[in-house]
Amino acid sequence: MERSLLQWRLLPLLALIASLLSVFFASRSYEVCFETQCSLLPHDHYWISSKRILTPDGLISGSVEVNGGVIVSVVKEEDWYKKQRSRVKVIDYGEAVIMPGLVDVHAHLDDPGRSEWEGFPSGTKAAAAGGITTLIDMPLNSDPSTVSPETLKLKIEAAKKRVFVDVGFWGGLVPDNALNSTALASLLDAGVLGLKSFMCPSGINDFPMTNITHIKEGLSVLAKYKRPLLVHAEVEMDSEIDDGTDNDPRSYLTYLKTRPSSWEEGAIRNLLSVTENTRIGGSAEGAHVHIVHLSDASSSLEMIKEAKGKGDSVTVETCPHYLAFSAEEIPEGDTRFKCSPPIRDAANREKLWEAMMEGDIDLLSSDHSPTKPELKLLSDGNFLKAWGGISSLQFVLPVTWSYGRKYGVTLEQVASWWSDRPSKLAGLHSKGAIAVGKHADIVVWEPEVEFDLDEDHPIHFKHPGISAYLGRKLSGKVVSTFVRGNLVFGEGKHASDACGSLLLAT
Repeated sequence: MERSLLQWRLLPLLALIASLLSVFFASRSYEVCFETQCSLLPHDHYWISSKRILTPDGLISGSVEVNGGVIVSVVKEEDWYKKQRSRVKVIDYGEAVIMPGLVDVHAHLDDPGRSEWEGFPSGTKAAAAGGITTLIDMPLNSDPSTVSPETLKLKIEAAKKRVFVDVGFWGGLVPDNALNSTALASLLDAGVLGLKSFMCPSGINDFPMTNITHIKEGLSVLAKYKRPLLVHAEVEMDSEIDDGTDNDPRSYLTYLKTRPSSWEEGAIRNLLSVTENTRIGGSAEGAHVHIVHLSDASSSLEMIKEAKGKGDSVTVETCPHYLAFSAEEIPEGDTRFKCSPPIRDAANREKLWEAMMEGDIDLLSSDHSPTKPELKLLSDGNFLKAWGGISSLQFVLPVTWSYGRKYGVTLEQVASWWSDRPSKLAGLHSKGAIAVGKHADIVVWEPEVEFDLDEDHPIHFKHPGISAYLGRKLSGKVVSTFVRGNLVFGEGKHASDACGSLLLAT
């Protein structure tokens, strides 16, 4: 009898212990239960907190909740304790800035066919280390160029399971497909996010230049898909070089004379003769023209502003190297600085910054265009023969911030130039902002932290020695990069596996 009574008295206590244990183990399994080589963080559901989170409504102190690769809530600090009720991992970044990941709409990863120049693994590792969460790969410098469904398929196969960030693809508008609407439609149906064309020789044999007729026909097809045409706007005209007696090929000014601003002006004037068709009610309504890597801040920019004012569907980008460097400071024979269109003088650079700050230039891109070191002719120093292109992918965020501070650049402007507007150009509406429902594509960085970009600094693109930024002191250290919730870069390390997604238009 006494034993039975004791058992009855112990039952409530045992039930309480069992209940507590079940809650404990449930919470433990809820917190952990996610293992992947795609992420340095073993959690699918977590919070990240900071005193500086950049949202579409401005800078807040608070927390971002990520679950299943998507942002599910954004709360201010004062609402944090009301919201956070379960045992979920919290990463506190203190005073570091949490911002939408960068979207670079202009990069050459040279894969397949020229992976000795760059390649998807090294290029996307560099992107992740620089806070870039999405790259749109250009259709040329790979071999073959991406100008058909078949060549796009080759690029997709080369990228599968080899990209650490999300990657999309532009297709090429070239003479062979420009006048064949069926061929162009098949390329767009295959998933390219838009098209790219050159108004001057590209330097790549299977990517010939287009004329204004090709562009006009291309826009009529793009209008049906509501996708953009990106244009390299230079047209060959007379150069400013005289009889050649005083034109030292090791002098940057000699190269500058071979591609004067009149090349950009002439191309843009010609291009804008057909962009009026993109206006509401026009024959190409729905198409959009985007002028890449603008260098000339004078007549070219004025024409673009005028076209926008008339309702043409036109945007324009420039690149950090045009905002950081000037022709006067480029050393003799230092072909790391060669690109097309060229870096112009300091007065032009000031006008570009003015246009950025006033909103006349819409966005920024890297135009990361690497090659093998031997093609840069670094020992020879011949600007006229060296391959053109600036290697910059990993540094565009600190470069933009470092050189922009004297002009009063804000975090909001950086996010607009590098995240919001580029994602809209590419039609990637699930990216570009710290907002509920968006992909958890996030960069965490410390704007105040300075570092020397020297030989001891870890650089992840394939040929660090050809970058024009080596030797610079920059501000803005990238701490962590999340792609669809995966921590792909943190504390100087990358995730083990390349799990970026391939972005195809539908």
